[in-house]
Amino acid sequence: MKSIAPDIPVFKLYGEALAWPTPDLLHCESIAQRSSLHHWEIKPHRHADLFQLLYVREGEALAEVENQRLRLAEAAIQVVPPLCVHGFRFSEDIQGYVLTLATPLVAHLEELLGHSLGVQGGFACHPAGTDRAWLDLLFETLFREYRGHEPGRELQLQSLVNLLMVWLGRRERRRAAPLGASKRSRQYLARFMRLVEQHYREHLPVDEFAHRVGLSGVHLNSLCRQLVGQSALQVIHQRLLLEAKRNLIYTTMTVNELSDALGFNDPAYFSRFFRRLAGQSPKAFRQTAVAGSTSLPNQDDEG
Repeated sequence: MKSIAPDIPVFKLYGEALAWPTPDLLHCESIAQRSSLHHWEIKPHRHADLFQLLYVREGEALAEVENQRLRLAEAAIQVVPPLCVHGFRFSEDIQGYVLTLATPLVAHLEELLGHSLGVQGGFACHPAGTDRAWLDLLFETLFREYRGHEPGRELQLQSLVNLLMVWLGRRERRRAAPLGASKRSRQYLARFMRLVEQHYREHLPVDEFAHRVGLSGVHLNSLCRQLVGQSALQVIHQRLLLEAKRNLIYTTMTVNELSDALGFNDPAYFSRFFRRLAGQSPKAFRQTAVAGSTSLPNQDDEG
């Protein structure tokens, strides 16, 4: 079973089919450096094993992330987890940076922070707000250090990335977790989310997920309802629904092929599952998405 839909472009870095282009576990470049080569547009694509942070400092970006569109007209960080379909159109005066982290570094950061950057955090957008000057300096320093060869470069890069991840982690917890959620509870949730990401196509029972996390099924459900407002089964079903929507929008897979790829034994059951969660059939959802066009709108169309 293929974990990546064949019709959705998958890059190491956008427009490149080569292997990871650096001996470092991260890559940093200006937004203009790559987007200017593609007429300021990065078409929808995804990365198999990379976590990206796009910091829009000046100018404007029109973003499409998992078929959701938003305008970044003031300083903000857009989070793009692995396998998240995303595309951008930038104004020609864009200023900012793209920071790309490889899987081993993300795993290390998750261990330090106690929560999952790529799953629990999701594709959030965090305005810079009053931290704008601090983020400007942080990204400028990180970019300069990445391009340089000074002694202690690797340690300096790690320290700068750690600062950035703590900033993001604090904002994500304010956005997603209640104030009373303990660190241990968040760690259990992060472990569950990682297992869901790895096994959602296998349709494992909730008790099996709970056993692998180290909790009872009742405790896991209670934890999920407390931290994300859904039962454990709803979390699993929402992940299946997200992947189904991705493939209906970005690939030409038939409903039967998609049903099989997502581990359903019966296409009719998959269609009922999709209709129950999405409110319409897979075919109707695809027709609506095509009619609305999945490409980013022209800047002149934005009101």
